[in-house]
Amino acid sequence: MNKSSEMKGAVNRREFVKSSFLAFAATASAAATASDKESSEKKLKPDEKAGVRQVEKLISTAPVLQNAAETSVTVTFAVNADAIGWVEYSLSPDMTKAKRVFAGATGLITLDDKLAHITLRGLKSATRYWYRIGADRIVYTNGYSMKNLGPEKDLKIRSFMTLGCEAKGSFCVMNDTHDRKDVLDKVLSKIASIKPAAIIWNGDATNVTETKEHAIDMFLRTHKKHPEYASETPLMFVNGNHDLRGRFARTMNELLLFREPSERSGEYFDLGRNFAQRLGDIALIGMDTGEDKLDTNKYFAGLFQMQAYREKQARWLAQVIEEPAIKTAKFKVVFCHIPLFDPDPSANPGDLAPNDTAPGYKNNWASWQRTCSKLWGPLFERAGIQLVIAAHQHRVSYYAPAEGRSWAQIVGGGCSLTSTNPACVPTVIEGSVKDGKLSVVIHDVRNDKVFAEYSFA
Repeated sequence: MNKSSEMKGAVNRREFVKSSFLAFAATASAAATASDKESSEKKLKPDEKAGVRQVEKLISTAPVLQNAAETSVTVTFAVNADAIGWVEYSLSPDMTKAKRVFAGATGLITLDDKLAHITLRGLKSATRYWYRIGADRIVYTNGYSMKNLGPEKDLKIRSFMTLGCEAKGSFCVMNDTHDRKDVLDKVLSKIASIKPAAIIWNGDATNVTETKEHAIDMFLRTHKKHPEYASETPLMFVNGNHDLRGRFARTMNELLLFREPSERSGEYFDLGRNFAQRLGDIALIGMDTGEDKLDTNKYFAGLFQMQAYREKQARWLAQVIEEPAIKTAKFKVVFCHIPLFDPDPSANPGDLAPNDTAPGYKNNWASWQRTCSKLWGPLFERAGIQLVIAAHQHRVSYYAPAEGRSWAQIVGGGCSLTSTNPACVPTVIEGSVKDGKLSVVIHDVRNDKVFAEYSFA
């Protein structure tokens, strides 16, 4: 081909691309107009009193603070249409010099029709910030046709405290709520009255999670009487065995985000449910005991690999207990769902291969986790862990330190409002530092009384 032919061919190709793009743009524009109309109509709701039609509110839940740390926190809320969420935050209650941060950590701002996650980074430790949430409504047709219909704000100004050595050392633990709204009402009422610095949800929030919608209902629309249960007090979540069941459980990090990557690296990057954070004089350490049945149990069709997961957590724990913020804490508390000790010889220890049964044991599921105890227990001794707070058994118990186990264990109560067993009551476990000691109070929220109280020096 001669030079003239090459130039002619190049021009023809440019003309083809140009004409193709113009045709596509015209089609997209027409589609966008139709889509804009359809989208607007979809979001119109009748106002029966006024006899007019109004646009449905874009932000559909109060914010939930999750994954709090010394210099970061994530703000999560639900939306009911395509939107880009954002947070404005300030060191002043009047929002002076507020900064706006959008969802999305890369060059792309996150567009989603159900959730907005905005992570605030570079914060000061043990510092109070004020914030408000908002979202821009987006009409999206395709990558060449989209429209921003403008911001919609939640005008309420809320606040939160970052964690750190100088922060208030207090927490509340809730567990085994199992999707029971009546139990959640009592639990959240007690936590609201205590006003802790952090909430630890110690597993089994639900029974099984098959869909994102169910998860949103559980963690963002948690209870209609308590819409702001974690809007100013950050939530730290620990998996229970039931939280690992269901199709959406495998992608739960779309809602309950994994911890910040800066908290772990290399081999441990995927341990997004583990945490080790300083809160005043207390080191909070979250461990995931996993499923209460063995990987070899045919019941779950080979869909679990918990043994390797627990072993990796042990290697991670060996590192984090040497970090200065954890090592220098006066009090070290571990949170995990399945207990790590049980004196009952008939209690299933979770390692009865291959199908969780053996003569002499009363259940075909783990009452406690001997495997985790063997893996993590020596590290607890090395680190000077004083207390393990567990759940799972649906009855309150306390085991003092003993020979070969220098840590105490408290097990929270269950989800029954009708049990005749006085130990089988829903509980809130409150921890706070008073007069140089860690005071731990177990609240029986069914009967609104203190079940027991312990102190650790």
